[in-house]
Amino acid sequence: MNTNNPRSQLFWLFQSCGWIVYAMLTELMIKMPSEEPWTIHVPHLIIDATFGFLITLLLRKVYGLARVQSVKVKVTLHIIFLVVATLLWTQIKWITLQWLYGNWWLPMSWFDFGTWTSASLTMLSTWTAFYYGTKIYLDNLEQTQKAAEATHLAKESQLKMLRYQLNPHFMFNSINAICTLILKKESLQAVTMLEKLCDLLRHSLYTDPLEKVSVKEEIAILRTYLDIEQCRFADKLEVNISVAEACNDLLIPSLLIQPLVENALKHGMRAEQKMVITIAIEKTRTALLIKVADTGKGFDENKKTKRGIGLANCEQRLKLMYGNSHRIEKGNVNTGGAWFCISLPINGLQQ
Repeated sequence: MNTNNPRSQLFWLFQSCGWIVYAMLTELMIKMPSEEPWTIHVPHLIIDATFGFLITLLLRKVYGLARVQSVKVKVTLHIIFLVVATLLWTQIKWITLQWLYGNWWLPMSWFDFGTWTSASLTMLSTWTAFYYGTKIYLDNLEQTQKAAEATHLAKESQLKMLRYQLNPHFMFNSINAICTLILKKESLQAVTMLEKLCDLLRHSLYTDPLEKVSVKEEIAILRTYLDIEQCRFADKLEVNISVAEACNDLLIPSLLIQPLVENALKHGMRAEQKMVITIAIEKTRTALLIKVADTGKGFDENKKTKRGIGLANCEQRLKLMYGNSHRIEKGNVNTGGAWFCISLPINGLQQ
């Protein structure tokens, strides 16, 4: 028997407590009201409880061996085991009691046999019901834990996939922009972009996709990304970032804001028109609010607009990490452009 197994330890605990309770009840209900001397009934009570405990350990073993049988065979074997254990325990009780009185052997009367056997059968039947009740509970608990672990592993795998999905998507756009600068013979800007891209790549490679980062770190890597885009669009792009002081140390999924900004640039920018992107992060009593607004094309309200892999990726990641505790809202700015707001539960963002 592996006593290091939590299930075995729990069974041992329940069994030990059960037999202590049995000994106490026997003492209160049978031994104390009788005229049996203390020098007899205390040792007999200890021997009775000890052998009963050992018999249940044996029953547990044979019940386990019968588990692989068909239902009919299993029920028959259980009845046989229970009857044999009952008769054995009854005989042990009687023999040890006679031994304590100094008698080697006295036959039992039918009354004593019926009374003692009924008591033994009641106790072992109760223990059997308790054993299977506990076993069913522990089996269900184990299955629930395994299902939760499997779900957690699947969720982790999906989150990693979603995070890694951002890397080639962003890399393609950045390398394409660097190639454009090289073709235009704007070497200095191309080198600057390449350096910034290396910083982003280093961050991506050395950051665990499942690890959360502080808002301060997220904004720092976002500024690196925006420096790259500033090289691409020059004076056609203006970005304003506002972060409340109380938000800096809160933890959020890494690379959460960058896809929103990239989405605005890719799908919202108008030709030959300057775009202003405003990023505001603030905290309420119950939530962290991340707002991204732009002065671009906005959403087409007449049809369901698909605005790229970044937005869909963001929504899937938040759903996996926060379930229904987060909120995502989007719409159009009255003066033109689109806005996007993520609300994350504040109690899941503390360090």
